[in-house]
Amino acid sequence: MAQPTGTSPTVTASDIEAAADRLADVLPPTPLHRNERLSRQHELDVWLKREDLNSVRSYKVRGAYNLVSRLPEDQRSRGVVCASAGNHGQGVASASAALGVEARVYLPRTTPRQKRERVAWLGGKHVRVVVEGDTYDDAAAAARAYARETGAALIPAFDDPRTIAGQGTVAKEIVEQLGSPPDAVVVPVGGGGLLGGMLTWLSERHPGVEVAGAEPLGAASMALALERGRPAPLESVDPFVDGAAVRQVGEHTHALAARHAPRLLAVPEGRICVEMLDLYQSDGIISEPAGALASAALGLADLPRGATVVCVLSGGNNDVSRYAEIVERALIFEGKKHYFLVEFPQEPGALRRFLDDVLGPDDDITLFEYVKRNNRETGPALVGLELGAAENLAGILDRMRTVPHRIERVEPDSPLFTFLT
Repeated sequence: MAQPTGTSPTVTASDIEAAADRLADVLPPTPLHRNERLSRQHELDVWLKREDLNSVRSYKVRGAYNLVSRLPEDQRSRGVVCASAGNHGQGVASASAALGVEARVYLPRTTPRQKRERVAWLGGKHVRVVVEGDTYDDAAAAARAYARETGAALIPAFDDPRTIAGQGTVAKEIVEQLGSPPDAVVVPVGGGGLLGGMLTWLSERHPGVEVAGAEPLGAASMALALERGRPAPLESVDPFVDGAAVRQVGEHTHALAARHAPRLLAVPEGRICVEMLDLYQSDGIISEPAGALASAALGLADLPRGATVVCVLSGGNNDVSRYAEIVERALIFEGKKHYFLVEFPQEPGALRRFLDDVLGPDDDITLFEYVKRNNRETGPALVGLELGAAENLAGILDRMRTVPHRIERVEPDSPLFTFLT
């Protein structure tokens, strides 16, 4: 394969078609479903490419299998190693088990337990899971050290032409299943492997298709790379969208994005949470945060009315224990959840009078933490309110100005807010 420097592309449409042939006998095409909710909401013809419905519940198995299957026999005998936030590790585990290759998968401690257990289950006797470090970067450093010490092949999550070619098979399937090229595809972006593969195949085979990349607002590493003209590390990363929270994109993936110049959309994490809940409650789809990135970005995409759009639902490996945080972030994003510091007089009925005077009929108190001071006439309380509608806030703030309590709103950009969400 060519290097990312110079004029030669690192991946071609022919590489992706060869990868599709390798995958044909081991990975059936994932479904392509029209989504009525999203179509009506955005006045588009929206289809979801359901990568959450393959055996690994994410597209990552495509690139992992393509890479491991292409290793020479002497390299396979020394085994493979990777670092992952979860989905890539599952892909490597599945590929290694299918090909009979010994693998070691390094995961940071922040990886949800559900993903750790899936890596072990998919790999069976062929895979050893090692939890190392507090971040993906820590796990990646440990994986590189192991590869140097043992000669095991390092399997990158995104920055290898063979990985990119495997991920690009998603684009080929979409066109075959739809029967014609869509007007646009929206692709979730972390390290850029899926984006690079889909850009490559579509630009060569169907150049009229618009490709938009959806990045988490708190981890927009591809946008930074394109702005700087090279891969560069983000100063900080919001880890919530764990499947796409990448500090720095790769050399190969950046080169492909720079060549094809896709439109990038930065999606707030709260918007992603709203879409995750809509997918679950309206469509019966369990999506992880990265899986909801593409469809959450539709409201930012400004596509022509009636356009046929395919959103890649990239994964469904979500830990059920995260839903409380997802609901909280969604309510805050929609303007329905607010926090206040309130000084209450230490007398019976103070809380009841506050609720009667301030809340509307559709509003509710969801948090009340009171610190009583025996030597003071007032005591502070942290109060969380959930509103029936976001527009109720103006009335609540007006009524708060008329009550005798001292009230301070906790703004979302306050350091205190990080302890609440």
